[in-house]
Amino acid sequence: MSQTTGSVSKAFGNLLHVVFEGDVRQGEVGFVEVQGLKLKAEVIEIAGREAKVQVFEDTRGVKCGSQMTFTTHLLEAELGPGLISSIIDGLQNPLEKVADATGVFLTRGTYVAPLDHSKRWDFQPTAQIGDQVERGDFLGFVMEGRFHHQIMVPFKMYGTYTVSWIAKPGNYTLDNVIAKLKSDKGIEHEITMVQKWPVKLPLFKGTKVKAKKMMDTGLRTIDTMFPLVKGGTFCSPGPFGAGKTVMQHHLSK
Repeated sequence: MSQTTGSVSKAFGNLLHVVFEGDVRQGEVGFVEVQGLKLKAEVIEIAGREAKVQVFEDTRGVKCGSQMTFTTHLLEAELGPGLISSIIDGLQNPLEKVADATGVFLTRGTYVAPLDHSKRWDFQPTAQIGDQVERGDFLGFVMEGRFHHQIMVPFKMYGTYTVSWIAKPGNYTLDNVIAKLKSDKGIEHEITMVQKWPVKLPLFKGTKVKAKKMMDTGLRTIDTMFPLVKGGTFCSPGPFGAGKTVMQHHLSK
């Protein structure tokens, strides 16, 4: 699929209006070019041939006519061994590696692969040839520190699959094939130890359980005027210093 390009028509801080030609979808990642750098952004709204784009970094230097390239990919998280033991920012940049590349003061436009694809992990298979598996089922594990990091059937693979091949115990990189799964149509899929998942796409199996039980917070103003249910959600609006964070800490206990 060819990448779509566009140009900035308006700029309001981190919010850009981009006129494009081609196909763009909401949640898609794009990069705006400014002063020789490419800044990561996300499409948050589309109206006709104009997209509203939120840039994740300082937009100084962006102007009308600045070019943007859309990647065709949604904003995704890379899931696999090494994630548990890493320190990352909101875009999944490993901060220690970013510091090694740029120094203590982080520079904009710097992006580092979330996981080390050259490192080898001691894979121990748990699934067997002939097993019937679905998305999220365990195929094996690697030890990440003291944690058993389970290697799962990718979440994007819906339906039931048969394990046609599984790797022997040994050291493998994230990109090595550790299993092969065959669908009911006879199509074989190669599985590695890493997968990607869109961060804004809910990930659950089955149906969402309806919240029914009341949550006793111990705060009369909340329990009387704004009762909450266990498993539900609430918002905490208010100006600076109103006590929003204090209330959240109390409710999280």
